[in-house]
Amino acid sequence: MTSIGTGYDLSASTYSPDGRIFQVEYAGKAVENSGTAIGLKVKDGVVFAVEKLVHSKLLVPHANRRIQTIDRHIGLATSGLLADGRHISNRARDEAANYRETYNSPPPLKAVADRLGLYVQAYTLYSSVRPFGISTILGAVDNNGPSLYVIEPSGVFFGYNGAAVGKGRQLAKTELEKLKLSELSIREAVYEAARIIYLVHDDAKEKDFELEISWIGTESDNLHVHVPDDLLKDADTKAKAALETFE
Repeated sequence: MTSIGTGYDLSASTYSPDGRIFQVEYAGKAVENSGTAIGLKVKDGVVFAVEKLVHSKLLVPHANRRIQTIDRHIGLATSGLLADGRHISNRARDEAANYRETYNSPPPLKAVADRLGLYVQAYTLYSSVRPFGISTILGAVDNNGPSLYVIEPSGVFFGYNGAAVGKGRQLAKTELEKLKLSELSIREAVYEAARIIYLVHDDAKEKDFELEISWIGTESDNLHVHVPDDLLKDADTKAKAALETFE
């Protein structure tokens, strides 16, 4: 970065001479240093999977979840700074509740993603705040069927069929592109998501991690819930076996 050290990276409200906002780019680096999170939009629902790195053997299993429920039919997964992710999930819940109260109907995912994107973007405008160091995957099943969005630290958001954020995003995206997502069932997607998370973790040679998976779709009555323990264990076992045969 040619402008590092010249003062253009001291504030999110300052452009460099070549039109960049370094604080936003640094926020993207915070995401790249975090565990991988992926989302899959399949024919009958949405699946989230997260590589939650275990930094200490003393941590309580299943604590500090990185997949959150925003509304009954909306889920959220984050990659980046954990505290920022909790703040964004609380804001997303507020936006969803506000929509439900105003219009007396379940909030469509696009409306929540749009409001949340504007909120994240506001934190790139002022020198008194810093950009959020997270990328957010939002998924839901609403009147328009399954949908999936990713909100970047800049506030921009896009709709996806399959999305990956975090340290292993490039390899995860390569694996997602090989899948025929529109033909997969939500149960099949759970196994594929577990396989991809194990694959990107093995490639990075990181420390131990905890696999976290949730879904929204026909298997869960279109509610966002974590997958049953027996299915998670089975997906975990098959992902480890697939890793040994991967070329």
